[in-house]
Amino acid sequence: MNLFRRFVFLGLVALPLSLCALSCSSSADGTVPATLCGTRIDPALTRLLLPSSEDLHEFTRVDREEAITAPCVLLAGREPALEFQFSWDEGATNLMYLATGSGSVSHVNEPRNADFAMKAVVGTDGAIATTRCKTKGGNYFTLTLQLPRIKTGDHSHREDIETFMRAYFPATVKTLGCS
Repeated sequence: MNLFRRFVFLGLVALPLSLCALSCSSSADGTVPATLCGTRIDPALTRLLLPSSEDLHEFTRVDREEAITAPCVLLAGREPALEFQFSWDEGATNLMYLATGSGSVSHVNEPRNADFAMKAVVGTDGAIATTRCKTKGGNYFTLTLQLPRIKTGDHSHREDIETFMRAYFPATVKTLGCS
């Protein structure tokens, strides 16, 4: 019986340690993922937006087949680093209304029009883009990107945000099966 207790104890100690070793080595190694929320993207573009590449992991509820509005978040530890909102609608969305609204889902500080999509705005802490994309969820697809770690008044990231969205938005649209 004493031998049995030792095996149980060793098992209880070894399992958490091995799980930690697996999860810590893959998420805390400082690499930026090449696929973000189901879209392949050059990690160098993502790295421009991240304060750190340590302990990155993704939480997503996006289901391209169902085409239901849903979030996808890239976390750095427990803190959100990049927040995406995938949205499908019947009609075109007023992006300035979304960007300047008081809601937290699509608010972007100091939005300006951009020309990388049918309609797009880029702010100091995020961007919103939309295009015609007929799917099960509607006739238009809208993608919001927010960077919650950027402080209000910090204007140093607008160009990096636009560079990222110029690549990420069209690549995401290609994954949606638009007709």
